[in-house]
Amino acid sequence: MSRRNSGRPGAPTSWQKKALADLRTIAAEQPDILRVVGAPERTDDGAVAVTIEIDTKGTVWLEGGLLLQPREQFVMRIPPHALLPPQVDVTHTRFLGHPHVLQGHRLCLYLDPAREWNPADGIRSSLDRLWGWLSDAAGNRFDASTALYHAVGGVLHQSAAAPTIVVREPVPPKNVQAGYLIPRTVQRLDLTFIPREPPAARLPVITAPAPLPMGAGTTLVQLLQQIDASPGSAAAPFAPAVLTSLVTSVVRNADGTPQYFLLAVPHPAGGPPHLIAGRIPATAADELRDLARRHPGSLNKITPSAVNPTVPIEWCRVSDERQAVTTRRDASRPVNNYQDKHVHIWGCGGIGSWTAEFIARAGAAHITLCDPGVVTGGLLVRQNFLEIDIGETKAAALADRLRNIDDNLTVDIAKGILPDDAEQVMHQADLVIDATISLAIGQALDVLARTPDRKATLAQIATDTRTGTLGILTACAPDTLQGPHTLDSQVGLSVLGDHLLELYHPLWQESEHGDELVPTRGCSVPTFHGSSADLAAVAATLTTFLGMQMAVSTSGTHLIALPHAHSGPHHHYVPPTP
Repeated sequence: MSRRNSGRPGAPTSWQKKALADLRTIAAEQPDILRVVGAPERTDDGAVAVTIEIDTKGTVWLEGGLLLQPREQFVMRIPPHALLPPQVDVTHTRFLGHPHVLQGHRLCLYLDPAREWNPADGIRSSLDRLWGWLSDAAGNRFDASTALYHAVGGVLHQSAAAPTIVVREPVPPKNVQAGYLIPRTVQRLDLTFIPREPPAARLPVITAPAPLPMGAGTTLVQLLQQIDASPGSAAAPFAPAVLTSLVTSVVRNADGTPQYFLLAVPHPAGGPPHLIAGRIPATAADELRDLARRHPGSLNKITPSAVNPTVPIEWCRVSDERQAVTTRRDASRPVNNYQDKHVHIWGCGGIGSWTAEFIARAGAAHITLCDPGVVTGGLLVRQNFLEIDIGETKAAALADRLRNIDDNLTVDIAKGILPDDAEQVMHQADLVIDATISLAIGQALDVLARTPDRKATLAQIATDTRTGTLGILTACAPDTLQGPHTLDSQVGLSVLGDHLLELYHPLWQESEHGDELVPTRGCSVPTFHGSSADLAAVAATLTTFLGMQMAVSTSGTHLIALPHAHSGPHHHYVPPTP
């Protein structure tokens, strides 16, 4: 009796065997271009490493490009399965500091393996990408300005259990300065440069003299070594200054607490520095405190050689939200027109509660909510509220939610059904949205539309009674004396007369028996149908169209139907009647 040995440690997987066989086949087909050098070797992580040599004489060099030798050797590491692409390394440092070279040795062939790696194309596709990489590198076709992580070796500096440091303030261009961390949650600390008393923790913010193309290491000693060994560093060592700033902070924080630091690393292409943040665990930080106390009054005399070489660094995730490096993900979308605006939302129910959230996320500066209604449990099925909100007014509950979306957003509440200062609102707000379906408020808005020199765009949004899959938006630009209610009535006459728009006729027709829903036995106020998915989708679509109307500053009416509405058209625009 003998054991099968196909599963013994070190045996290539079927994927690796196929990849190696394909590699040899390609080398046999093009012996002048590709050679497989030596035998494949198994690595500790289960990959198979094989050395290949490529003839690069066919690449075209342009000024600023990577200088290649006539033949270049690479180590191709093939993972044990096809979920990850092969990885390509070099065994020298001639590529160090070049864009898309990670930690001096690894070539970044796949910026986003999830989208760029296709296992079905096999090892041949990886060779094609390697050849493309060499051609682009020699031809200086990489955009170094987008290679953000290349300032610190091209790899993420993150430890699993470390918190996230939020950076929104610009980092002053100083070699060393003090910063303060304000705890917001267990997993979040906010950086500020304004001195704070405890519980804020003091940390040094250090600007490195040069990029760190080999990375920043995993221990304090490794970091200090990398800072002074980096190409481009000043002749005089900078590590002692880093250490002095660190121990200066550590003695000002309480015993038994970790010590954080922020490192601003210059980017090879210029511009704002790349930020990485480290944490020295509490026990190791206490070691530094003991070291500092042995040098009272002379912290600047502590040298890196005095530091325990095992003092670890836990790298924190940095949420870098500085304006100089951050582009909003919705920058080119219609909702961008809500940015920095003051928006009144009257009615915080099925449509209004979702609309308010979308506008808050779009970057509005100020939102005023008006709705005296109270949240009940049945509303949670489709309105934008939580269990904890039950019993609270809709406006107050929604205000709390919006404030948690954006620290910079001002949210206030107008008491009553209509703000007492509604006429002043016409001059103060950029946009007033009526989401109440109240005829009285609609008619009041018609009167307010005639306010001289009105600044606010007026809008009315609603869904249909029967399905909650239709939406209507009427917008009145500031130079329009008609209000949304009047404009809506005019549009209704034309839509009801058009059989091609029969889908939208219910928006102006009286409800028939069965159209509405009685949510609770004995309830005398029936409501409309619709789920949270329906209403959020309708609100999102109307929010987008309103953003488009804001951009052109014109009046008009949009009719929309969700994709699962029973017919079409799914969008129809009605311009105002001259």
